[in-house]
Amino acid sequence: MSTEQEHPQKAFGWAARDSSGVLSPFNFSRRETGEKDVTFRVLYCGVCHSDLHMVKNEWGFSTYPLVPGHEIVGEVTEVGSNVQKYKVGDRVGVGYMVGACRSCDSCTDHLENYCPKQILTSGAKYYDGTTTYGGYSDIMVADEHFIVRIPDNLPLDAAAPLLCAGITTYSPLRYFGLDKPGMHVGVVGLGGLGHVAVKFAKAMGVKVTVISTSSNKKEEAVDHLGADSFLVSRDQDQMQAAIGTMDGIIDTVSAQHPLLPLIGLLKTNGKLVMVGAPEKPLELPVFPLLAGRKMVAGSSIGGIKETQEMIDFAAKHNITADIEVIPIDYLNTAIERLVKADVRYRFVIDIGNTLKASP
Repeated sequence: MSTEQEHPQKAFGWAARDSSGVLSPFNFSRRETGEKDVTFRVLYCGVCHSDLHMVKNEWGFSTYPLVPGHEIVGEVTEVGSNVQKYKVGDRVGVGYMVGACRSCDSCTDHLENYCPKQILTSGAKYYDGTTTYGGYSDIMVADEHFIVRIPDNLPLDAAAPLLCAGITTYSPLRYFGLDKPGMHVGVVGLGGLGHVAVKFAKAMGVKVTVISTSSNKKEEAVDHLGADSFLVSRDQDQMQAAIGTMDGIIDTVSAQHPLLPLIGLLKTNGKLVMVGAPEKPLELPVFPLLAGRKMVAGSSIGGIKETQEMIDFAAKHNITADIEVIPIDYLNTAIERLVKADVRYRFVIDIGNTLKASP
């Protein structure tokens, strides 16, 4: 029997028991701190849209009980005997994954996020056969390789969503070369992902246009987040005037939406990068791609090395998510509001002050 199971650590959190979308208190165990493990007290955890998909089994691979949460930050309480990079008291975080094979081409290239054997932070099977439980809980244990250091000048609560929403938008801006000063990048959707995409792109010196279905968020996009312009995708005149003006577009929308108008906004060699995850296939017209040597691509979070880079970049440029901090007891209401996109722009659970273990 593995040592991890001989001395498990008591843990407490909130879990979904089925696909109804309702969460409730849940007692469980974390493994003992292994020689390469870091254990930390969870202080805050962001509520991501993919938590909602997982809780409701909308992607079809959820298992229950499910403790969601992969935007997890806190303070180190124990480190294993072979841990090199962290010590007790350090401010740390864990994002979307807690394991990977560490030997495939992707892992060798610091792209653990594309490892075919990556282990998700929540609802996956760990090496020892146990189920991974996410950050809606009081403690977290993870291999030090998958831990990210949170710089001292970043507030923990507003830094938490960067571990998912931040890296999900930072990585494609870098990889697809949409990070050069003077470039023009569109951001589709102004939610949890979109609002940090605007902040990162602006910090890179890029001209940013927010693309949205209605003008409701124009003032917010331009005055508050610093976007250079705003485009209403349902306004034919506005869209016509913007044809062929963008080097790239980061599309954060998870709902069904037409791609043709977006492809039209791209310059020759332009790139439309999908980071939202619609449940059903989208229609992709090919002729407009041929006509301008345009590309439609996808991107999913980022590797650990790049996630640390992103957090350090955020600290340097004072980039944080815009958040609404909630007590754990408000979680089910928050999830109902998230379904209606009624949040600006990310719920973050105050785990440290509001999650109390049952007697």
